[in-house]
Amino acid sequence: MTELDTATLLIHCPDRAGLVHDVTGFISSHQGNIVDLQQHIDPTEDAFFMRLEWSLERFTLEKEEIAARLLPMTRRHEMQFRLMFSSQKKRVALFVTKDNHCLYDLLARHEAGDLPMDIPLIVSNHEYLRPAAERFGIPFHHIPVTKDTRVAQESLMVDLLKKERIDTVVLARYMQIIGNEMIAAFPNQILNIHHSFLPAFVGAKPYHQAFERGVKLIGATSHYVTAELDEGPIIHQDVMSVSHEDSVADLVRLGRDLEKTVLAKALWLHVRDKVLVYRNKTVVFS
Repeated sequence: MTELDTATLLIHCPDRAGLVHDVTGFISSHQGNIVDLQQHIDPTEDAFFMRLEWSLERFTLEKEEIAARLLPMTRRHEMQFRLMFSSQKKRVALFVTKDNHCLYDLLARHEAGDLPMDIPLIVSNHEYLRPAAERFGIPFHHIPVTKDTRVAQESLMVDLLKKERIDTVVLARYMQIIGNEMIAAFPNQILNIHHSFLPAFVGAKPYHQAFERGVKLIGATSHYVTAELDEGPIIHQDVMSVSHEDSVADLVRLGRDLEKTVLAKALWLHVRDKVLVYRNKTVVFS
């Protein structure tokens, strides 16, 4: 069965009457068949948000024409918009260090067809996970980073990503701080995953600290990377209950499971164009 070729429009603007009518009227006036429409109004911000997806099968405009033809309407309503096409899969670079659980999970989901994207390369500051990349036939780039070489190596990474036409970076347990150059090059396009204890239990062994405090709930958070460390717009989170019967090893194991599923869900939402960033928050459409 041939997959339906669709266009997706993500919009946010000041809330006012007639927005839905104007947007859907534009699509219908060009013979577009709307296959999904979701909207949200934030009354505290007086802001309107919409995700609209339509079939291009009988649409009378070429893909290259659509954005320009939208401009009169978007200017009239002071809209910020993004236009994407399902036929143009996102090109995703996976960044890793030594932990392999998120990497293997994403590679397996991608191989199974559950993540509609391309993975042109894997980048790591260690050689440790090169065999995983080779097993899945993905080019592996070892770019070591030290305190003295961080800026130069990040410039090298940005050049590599641009050369490979990467539009999304996933930090699949990449244990290095991302600098301003890469953040500026990929705004709201770098996904990170970590435990949800922050800002508590900071450091290398959060589950050990949590165990000592007798926590009853653990979780994971995936968010976009910004210059403020671990404070970017949140895409997806999940939690699970734990008890006094769980050891430190249990907490680590359960935490890794959460990290895998939360990162995979966040990436799925991102590549399906279901996330709209507004200020430092997200509107995540179902």
